[in-house]
Amino acid sequence: MKDYKVGDHVKWNSEAGHVSGKIIKVHHLDFKYKGYTHHASKDDPQYEIKSDKTDHIAAHKGSALSQV
Repeated sequence: MKDYKVGDHVKWNSEAGHVSGKIIKVHHLDFKYKGYTHHASKDDPQYEIKSDKTDHIAAHKGSALSQV
């Protein structure tokens, strides 16, 4: 699995179809987001991504992402 960094342009699948955006934050520890605890570690980080088309911020593991 690829490690991404802040500024990388990625895409992922959502209920609305394919979405793309830029990574704005990388989490290596568990964190709360939108009322949920998202589990992250050094070996399996989670990424906050800002959508290209809206101001929506999504949180995903690297396995859900691919490079644009």
